[in-house]
Amino acid sequence: MSRKRFVVWFDEVDKEDIPLVGGKGANLGEMTKAGFPVPGGFIITAAAYFHFVSVNNLEGKIRKLLTHLDVNEPASLNHASKEVKQLIVHTKLPDDLAGEIIAAYHTLGHPHKDSDPLKKIETMLTEPLVAVRSSATAEDLPTASFAGQQATFLNVQGDVDLLEKVRECYASLFEARAIFYRKENSFDHFKVGIAVPVQKMVQSDTSGVMFTIDPITNNKTTITIEAVYGLGEMIVQGSVTPDHYEIDKRSLSITNKQIARQDQMMIKVGKHTKETKVPSNIANKQKIGNGLIEELARIGKKIEHHYFFPQDIEWAVEDGKIYIVQTRPITTTKGSSPSRRAGDSTSKGLMLLFKGDPASPGIRSGPVKVILNASQIGKIKPGDVLVAPKTNPDYVPAMRKAAAIVTDRGGRTSHAAIVSRELGIPCVVGAEIATKRLKTGAVVTVNGATGEVFRGGIAKSAQEAPFLPGPRVGPQLKTATKVYVNLAEPERAAEVAQMDVDGVGLLRAEFMIAQIGVHPKKIIKDRKQKIYIDAMVKNLSTFCEHFNPRPVVYRLSDFKTNEYRNLKGGSEFEPEEENPMLGFRGAFRFIEDPKVLELEVEAIKKVRNELGFKNLWVMIPYVRTVHELSEVKKLLGSFGLHRSPTFSLWMMVEIPSNVILIDEFIKEGIDGISIGSNDLTMLTLGTDRDSDKLADVFNEHDPAVIASLERVVKAARARKISSSICGQAPSTYPDIAQKLVSFGVTSISVNPDAVDTVRKTIYDAERRVLK
Repeated sequence: MSRKRFVVWFDEVDKEDIPLVGGKGANLGEMTKAGFPVPGGFIITAAAYFHFVSVNNLEGKIRKLLTHLDVNEPASLNHASKEVKQLIVHTKLPDDLAGEIIAAYHTLGHPHKDSDPLKKIETMLTEPLVAVRSSATAEDLPTASFAGQQATFLNVQGDVDLLEKVRECYASLFEARAIFYRKENSFDHFKVGIAVPVQKMVQSDTSGVMFTIDPITNNKTTITIEAVYGLGEMIVQGSVTPDHYEIDKRSLSITNKQIARQDQMMIKVGKHTKETKVPSNIANKQKIGNGLIEELARIGKKIEHHYFFPQDIEWAVEDGKIYIVQTRPITTTKGSSPSRRAGDSTSKGLMLLFKGDPASPGIRSGPVKVILNASQIGKIKPGDVLVAPKTNPDYVPAMRKAAAIVTDRGGRTSHAAIVSRELGIPCVVGAEIATKRLKTGAVVTVNGATGEVFRGGIAKSAQEAPFLPGPRVGPQLKTATKVYVNLAEPERAAEVAQMDVDGVGLLRAEFMIAQIGVHPKKIIKDRKQKIYIDAMVKNLSTFCEHFNPRPVVYRLSDFKTNEYRNLKGGSEFEPEEENPMLGFRGAFRFIEDPKVLELEVEAIKKVRNELGFKNLWVMIPYVRTVHELSEVKKLLGSFGLHRSPTFSLWMMVEIPSNVILIDEFIKEGIDGISIGSNDLTMLTLGTDRDSDKLADVFNEHDPAVIASLERVVKAARARKISSSICGQAPSTYPDIAQKLVSFGVTSISVNPDAVDTVRKTIYDAERRVLK
């Protein structure tokens, strides 16, 4: 466009207008003019952004905040970014600019004006829902994909909300990742402007990404499509693993389909965009039909022909109609396709750990660094293999240092895949178990062309080889039945978390309370509850941090009276009992002493809600009756601890009454049970395992004990709750572990020294069950 305006419509711009409307805006205009099915909208131009900066004298203020900034120092970078963004979002848009934006927004919602006052009121009450996106003027160029550097806001409605999101888009130009990216690519901060496309929302039934070539092999005869339920943000974020379809570009026939289970999707709920559960009846189904796949491929082929360059296209389907919401050039087509040859020497002696989806070709070895969120990226050193649940633009500084990248989730069009290909480093996505199976410090080899991750390293010369063949050693020990670990000492958390375990199945409270050394009632009497709670928070968070996101099942305190009496002040509060084993303990104690339970609950809430460790769950010990379970649940609720999708409440099964009435206990409302086989065996057989004279009577193989295990596990399975066992029996007797697997137990929790042997026992048992 010849004249620099503040607001332009899609059909007024084209691919020549990148300086005015950025890469996204220019492509939306180009496709609209070419007749592709693009939802309508307008663009707040880069000229408007520069006007905003100039009127408010922001350039000098921002340059001052960025002076002497070392972008390789995360803390300094994040601090500078925060200050600049706050400055921008709290600065008013000039009146002339705000007026043009509001006028365009109302025209978008109601293109035909009406002079009727009642119609005007109706118009105000039905303001359109729009997507507000950022479009940097140096973004989506053939040589530099910004890969989500700036912000996107969905389901925006109303004048006030729209103007606020425009300022937030402007502020996102100074996200830490964007400042870093510009510095690395030698872009001046104020030579890069930002435009804001405002587009009518498509309430996607399904959505996804289409590449008009194979992004891994650069095969130009293949179109690849990835699809998810709901809005498409989750596919780019790598939050879910999408369906993957491959289409022959010449015949438009589907040559390959990989259907992925999807449990969460992003949809509009009320006025908000939220993640919600995918209905179970469609979670495992193909996301779009074959007809839509072929129609999408046909559109993709036309878009590539229009641009004369391979395209990365975002699409959405609403009520069976396809919409194209974005296209950009693929920036990773340099070089030839990876060869499918390799010498056997590259894989000799290496064992395959697992396989995910190939996302960026190449082979690299290095030490693992497991990073669970972007705040930990400072841990990555040059040459590390970055392992994460997924990545987002905040990870880019760490990704640039990494030798290779492996993620649990995401597809070949996720953020991790796109950026890895641009950086030229191997990447494997959608591996599901990467963050659990790989431990920080372990050396692995990543083959991004095949999606394989191997134990051990290879010679540097071999790392240049384009392909690494499959394993020469035995199968990986991946089991459906989880292997948990029993723990008590915080000092062992870091060490044990490196083992091949799926979480903590029994975290005992008693050791931590013993370390504090004072009876809880004396703590309350002396009004030192904060000291007690802080100590518990420190200990609990240690376990949660090292095992996150794996679950940590914390068993509420189950001291017996003789053990409590040993604590400072204990004799004042504890009775002397002839048989503490059958005495004042477990759930009954909580009902009698709610204030002591409240101390534990306050610590749990701090760890979960303030520190953010949602992997901390709770287990109630020694529950004699269904009424006791009900009363303890009421107490937990009164203290603000409720069952939720992120918080599971388990119950110990260690008393014959639990076995006899297991269905009633489950009906009362619990998410899982864990069998304490030691106590259950003693109480079932009426014996004391610590008695020399009764040693032969204590027998976990007794038919009554085995029948109890079977009854409980099968009841849990029938009612679809978790079932575990945390006693010694499965560690000592492999045949009992095998029986538990055949009954359908979901996890077995053992002491650290038994983890590997029990995993092997479970693996063999599952193989037999499958046969």
